[in-house]
Amino acid sequence: MAHHKQAKKRIRQTETRRLRNNAWRSQMRTGIKRLRAAIEAGDFETAKTLLPATVSIVNRVSTKGVIHANTASRYVSRLSKAVAAMGK
Repeated sequence: MAHHKQAKKRIRQTETRRLRNNAWRSQMRTGIKRLRAAIEAGDFETAKTLLPATVSIVNRVSTKGVIHANTASRYVSRLSKAVAAMGK
């Protein structure tokens, strides 16, 4: 256990950030799952409406430093490509 004031503060900060990051990550994963479910079901209209919202969440999570920028870019690229392929 920490003995110094600063170490105790760091423990509190880390716990707060961990919980906040988990909430953002969970929200992102849920959005991606919904979009992928629409893609799998072949529902182009739903996928088309979910894509901007999902991309927004992924970019927001990346901006906050929860996931790496390249990871966010990869998610957005693959999801966009999948939705675009449905429209053809």
